[in-house]
Amino acid sequence: MTSAQVDTEKTPEEGYERGLGSRQVQMIAIGGAIGVGLFLGAGANIAKAGPSLIFMYALAGVIIFFIMRALGELLLYRPVSGSFAEYSREFLGPFFGYFTGWTYWLMWVVTGMAELTAAAIYVNYWFPSIPQWVTALVFLVILFGVNLISVKLFGELEFWFSMVKVTALIGMIVIGLGVLTFGFSSAGDTAAVSNLWAFDGFFPKGIGSSLMTLQGVMFAYLAVELVGVTAGESEDPEKTLPKAINTLPWRIALFYVGALTVILCVVKWTEFAPGVSPFVAAFAKIGIPAGAGIVNFVVLTAALSSCNSGMYSTGRMLRNLAESGEAPAAFKKLSSTKTPAFGITVSVLFMGIGVVLNYIVPEKAFGYVVSVATAAGIWTWLMILISHVLYRRAVDAGRLPASSFPAPGGAVCSYIAIAFLLFVTGLIAYDADSRVCLYVMAGWAAALAIGWAVLKSRNPEVTQRRQSELEKVG
Repeated sequence: MTSAQVDTEKTPEEGYERGLGSRQVQMIAIGGAIGVGLFLGAGANIAKAGPSLIFMYALAGVIIFFIMRALGELLLYRPVSGSFAEYSREFLGPFFGYFTGWTYWLMWVVTGMAELTAAAIYVNYWFPSIPQWVTALVFLVILFGVNLISVKLFGELEFWFSMVKVTALIGMIVIGLGVLTFGFSSAGDTAAVSNLWAFDGFFPKGIGSSLMTLQGVMFAYLAVELVGVTAGESEDPEKTLPKAINTLPWRIALFYVGALTVILCVVKWTEFAPGVSPFVAAFAKIGIPAGAGIVNFVVLTAALSSCNSGMYSTGRMLRNLAESGEAPAAFKKLSSTKTPAFGITVSVLFMGIGVVLNYIVPEKAFGYVVSVATAAGIWTWLMILISHVLYRRAVDAGRLPASSFPAPGGAVCSYIAIAFLLFVTGLIAYDADSRVCLYVMAGWAAALAIGWAVLKSRNPEVTQRRQSELEKVG
């Protein structure tokens, strides 16, 4: 191994600007845990599972915390921007780093496609005369510009996007508690905590039906791992990352479990329907005149936030792949503002395909896009967990230094989370509608395997790097 290679591995993020302050990293972490999956997707899941959906969000939230603590331990061992791919590469081998990096890129590109279309639909609520493709294109160009200018501007925009989502949820919780406590508004007469079990119990459709909602619940938590991508550009990762990860349980308890509990106390679960935001339904029931408009603005913010995050993370992941010889070398270059401009540009062009597909693909296809994103997200989480298990083994054997932020329970919680994610994958395979994403992922895996074979024939050194790393750390 050359000295240049060693230097690159010690400081893989050299060249990036550490422009994300504690305030921004905290809000990116909070915003990553609040998305369109909660604001819109919860309606269909309430119709399927009733009040038991609260328990499903809490259960999945515990698993997400296990995943994030595993990631936190790895991040403080070696804070790098392409974290998931980099750890997969180090602990499982170059192919897994390559596969994880490209799969995470795919997740954000397809999510960006869906979110752009969704954002255009939300604007249509106020301005029905503006063609959807025009709105989607305008948002695409604005967010593209923000990501090219600087990481500080990205962080600032994400901070305010997250602030809108957090303020809306806290407002909903406070208003709902007011209705429950003081009985005001048209919902006051029927609002009661007993609504959680009064209509066929807490599991009205049975435990099986409740478990089937876990696919949608896990989609709602996608992007919570984005904190890991910010590691290479955080001003003080040793301080900001543990704080962001340790506050995750109360964020989940408040924004997911708390908000849904209050809503289902104020409005009977039987009154919710698929395709209708539970927040819109609750505002309507309480009788707030501008409620639907407020929620529409918040959901628009959530969609733009997701698309903004997608542009940010795809550019960084492509650069990480290029530095490892697993993507074209052009993706390595940083612009004068220290952003991976070429990688962002290529990713945005792919997201732009979503604007075009909006006309030729039926609405159901975007449901498939969401399920593909979920499958790619589950793969990413599994790689984080398996990397963590292998890292702990290396630490116990004395081959690697211990992290300053060890996960509670060591590798045990990671094993539990791995079993849970495999169970959710089984649920996806069982459900005829969502099963299609596994076929898409199988096709994606085949395409990546062909790409790897070509890469291996052209640059065999890429596949041999794992051995060098083990010698170095051993």
